[in-house]
Parts: sequence; C-alpha cells; structure tokens
Amino acid sequence: MDGLIHIYCGDGKGKTTAAVGLGVRAAGCGMKVLMLQFLKNPISSEFIALKNIPEITVVNCNLNSKFTFQMNKDELKALCKANNEMLNDAIKSIDDGKYDMLILDEVLDAYNIEVIDKNALEEFIKNKPKSLELVLTGRNPSETMKECADYISFIEKKKHPFDKGISARKGIEL
Repeated sequence: MDGLIHIYCGDGKGKTTAAVGLGVRAAGCGMKVLMLQFLKNPISSEFIALKNIPEITVVNCNLNSKFTFQMNKDELKALCKANNEMLNDAIKSIDDGKYDMLILDEVLDAYNIEVIDKNALEEFIKNKPKSLELVLTGRNPSETMKECADYISFIEKKKHPFDKGISARKGIEL
C-alpha cells in the first residue's frame, strides 16, 4: 500500500485531534505510528494518553516551556536545533522501516516561524518513503506542502470559547 500525505490546517480547534484519531485508527490495524510534537510541551493530554498505546510513540522536544513569541534569540536557536534533531532522528527511524505512519504535529507553525530547517522538511516531504503515511498539522501550509499533499482538511474557527475569555481546559484544549 502506498502511503499518502495528509494536511490538517486552519485556525480552528481539532487539527491535532484529527491527527491523533488517524494515528489511533492506524494503531488499531497494527501499524506503527511515530508522532513528533513541535511547539507543545510534554504535558498535553494526548501525549499522556498515547503513551498507553504500544503501537504509538510520541516524541516532544521538551523545550517549550513558553510561547515562541516570549523566547529570546538564544532560546529560539535552541528550539530550532532541538526540532531539527528530533526530525532527523525520526527520518532515520522511518528510513529503517520502523514506522508506518509519521505525524508531524504543529510542524506547519514551526516551519512558518522558522524554528525548523525548511529545506530539510520540504525535501523529506517530497521524497518520503513510498509506503509511509505522513500527517502534517498546523496553520498555513506552504505551496510546496499543498502540492505534495493528497488530503488537505481545513479546520475553520466559527466560534470558540476563548473569544468569550474562557481559558483552555484540561482534557479538551490541553
């Protein structure tokens, strides 16, 4: 079976949730799933839950104690280095045939704010192993990513509790 490329993008809630759902479905069929979380800290609830599914491995760069707009130049440089190492390690695992699906959660945002090597990411997307199912989430995919994609699902915010001042809730948004 040839693997395809999925993009879950937009300003609405549910991009990671959709990717996680696809990962759980794949795991239910015995596929091995690797999920890399960019721009998220490792206390997000999906990280905790997915650790209990043996077919799914979740990796987080562990440097996201604050938002990128709060980081200084050195912190952003360290984040970029950690993100690139995480991606390179994943590519090696993928090349070794260890995983059937790779989820790059919030990678579109990491790409857009330049805390990941854009060229390396685009090269990987263009030349991914034929059998690998690849899932990208975030906002504003590049034209290159859109051209490579087989699925693009745009999740649009029509209404959100944050607009009423309701903070993110554990188990729902966190």
